[in-house]
Amino acid sequence: MTDVTINSVDTDRRHRRTMLPAPYPDPVPYEENRRKALARDPRTSKNYQRYLAAQRSVQLGYLPIKMDIENVSRCNFHCTMCVVSEWPGYQRAGDMSVQDFKDLLDSQYGLVEIKLQGLGEPLLGRNGFFEMIRYARSKHIWVRTTTNGSLLHFSDNYKKLIDSGINEVQISFDGATKETFESIRRGSKFELVAENCKLINDYCNRQDLLRTRMWALVQRANMHELFDFVDIGAAMGFKRLTYSLDLHGWGPEWEDSITADNVEDSVTIEMAEEAVERGRRLGLEISFWMQTSKYSTEKPETLCQWPFERAYVSSDMRIVPCCLISNPDVADLGDARDFTGAWQSETYDAFRQAHLDGRIPKLCRACYVDNQPKTIPVLQNNKKADGA
Repeated sequence: MTDVTINSVDTDRRHRRTMLPAPYPDPVPYEENRRKALARDPRTSKNYQRYLAAQRSVQLGYLPIKMDIENVSRCNFHCTMCVVSEWPGYQRAGDMSVQDFKDLLDSQYGLVEIKLQGLGEPLLGRNGFFEMIRYARSKHIWVRTTTNGSLLHFSDNYKKLIDSGINEVQISFDGATKETFESIRRGSKFELVAENCKLINDYCNRQDLLRTRMWALVQRANMHELFDFVDIGAAMGFKRLTYSLDLHGWGPEWEDSITADNVEDSVTIEMAEEAVERGRRLGLEISFWMQTSKYSTEKPETLCQWPFERAYVSSDMRIVPCCLISNPDVADLGDARDFTGAWQSETYDAFRQAHLDGRIPKLCRACYVDNQPKTIPVLQNNKKADGA
């Protein structure tokens, strides 16, 4: 099929793009889990109701309901598109302790969902990764993680991960052939990861559990294998495959270094629909993630939701605006050991105010369709004088 870039002025095709299926959790257990999470503590339910009733504003009367928590900031791969590959030893900071994790969850009673992973490979964590999952699940918090799949076989990690009660495991798989996979995911072994995917999927299937999702980051280096992902995903036993069409740069000027490998506007509607149909024939649910087309300054409800409902905590307990930034050396909103104080700080208020005013901070502009020229710095945390 010819690779034809989508015409940005073709309103019919733009509409069809918005109708492409997006990834979502299994709705019945997700909603049942949400009900249990809200019932676990009166403060959780009240916080959630305040969140639902609130208009997006600078000072929030509720705590975040979602959070990304990075248990490790190191990896055994050094992928071509990842900032970890530029760090000495492929590591930025030490691992998060189990106690810090538990203290964070205990203080943030509003949480109903977390992603337990950040820039690192979570299964490298020697500080109780599975214990963290079990603790969150004991509070009926919905937990998902992302792994490169290389350590699932080690010490029966694939069993431990599923038996921990985790709700979703996203396995990154960025090449449908050995050559492509290993050239992108440097340090990997294609056959090992593929076999590990079969291991965890077979284990889930034997228990009639839907827990895994294949996640393919589409880029120039693997776009020629777009449809092959469907075939290999089905062969490895996956029931869900998400194509991520969002690729960005990194570093202090990450929003200015967006790589030419981004292919969001090169995957045509016809190509996407063909992948969906191919998946249907093989029993594989196909979805698409397109972060950079989501947000706009047109009205409050089209702004990025992160400043108003969610945050990212790094392995060294620093607060980062979102998962696309991920690195507190790029933007640091405070100390997660006093997360509530940081959430209500002048720095966070200024960050929210900039979004509400349409003065999108420079580090956020890549995620907006109407990139704004006005910027504000958001690098240091300053608590309110009254300590609220």
